[in-house]
Amino acid sequence: MRNIKVILGSIMLLFALSACNKEETEKVSIMLDWYPNAVHSFLYVAEEKGYFEEEGIELDIQFPANPTDPINLAAAGKVTMGITYQPDVIIAKTEQDIAVKSVGVLVRSPLNHLGFLEETGIKSPKDLEGKTIGFTGIPLNEAMVETMMETDGADFNSVTMVDVGFELSSSIVSENADAAVGMFINHEFPMLEYEGYNPGHIDPTDYGVPSFYELVVVTSDDTWNKKQANIEAFWRAARKAFDDMEKDPDEALATLLKHQDKANFPLIEEVEKESLSILLPKMKSSGKFGYQDAEVWEVTADWMTKAGLLTKEPSLDGIFVNLED
Repeated sequence: MRNIKVILGSIMLLFALSACNKEETEKVSIMLDWYPNAVHSFLYVAEEKGYFEEEGIELDIQFPANPTDPINLAAAGKVTMGITYQPDVIIAKTEQDIAVKSVGVLVRSPLNHLGFLEETGIKSPKDLEGKTIGFTGIPLNEAMVETMMETDGADFNSVTMVDVGFELSSSIVSENADAAVGMFINHEFPMLEYEGYNPGHIDPTDYGVPSFYELVVVTSDDTWNKKQANIEAFWRAARKAFDDMEKDPDEALATLLKHQDKANFPLIEEVEKESLSILLPKMKSSGKFGYQDAEVWEVTADWMTKAGLLTKEPSLDGIFVNLED
């Protein structure tokens, strides 16, 4: 009888400890910039290896309905964090007085390149004179082309900018455009090669565009004040996972493929493998994964002002924070 009481007592203790652990685990949500792809591999590695759980958080990964959702919903406190673009954060903070801050960098230089097919003979921005350039209608992309052409001594007014939505690759394949800006070096170009085309590209940072952070993780000032400990826990887990991703990209890719959204955005292993090889050096920091440099924020904001993307003095106070372990 005594043994039965001991056993029952042990079972009750286990249930009590389990309940405590569940109460201590807090839900943290992050909205991706798009459907899961190579750049998000570290999230799924951390999830699968239990790194978030070790930090006492349960990560809820969400997908956006449109490109502005991550920053808008993070600013509204609807998600803990959102993955978005550095120039968009500067615009939101400066032009719209939205209280958001970046809590880490994912991709440290532009993925957005100007693309074309090699048979066009385009080699530099000067070769774009008189050509048609497809873009997504985003003023940033138009400003990038103008800066690139002016830096190369070309006449930007000679080009025709055509809004092709997100049909960037198809616009150059169909010859509706001679070139397109907004094409990601880690996605559209490997995909075109996979489909048998011979794409070429120009890196905007070679022609006057600053090497801005392509992807950053943002939260609202209010969420930061209330959930700083959870956000710091997220980054500790993320750093461990990124280290694992660097050491074994194939394992990270296999993990990603298990978590892909096959219904909406099926992944091609060959394309994602090439994407990951492009991304890894762009994600690596000389400091800790996610580290932010104040100069990058200042130089990017200065260029945006000169390019007419900002109408007010850049508001950079509190726009980013570096997390310490």
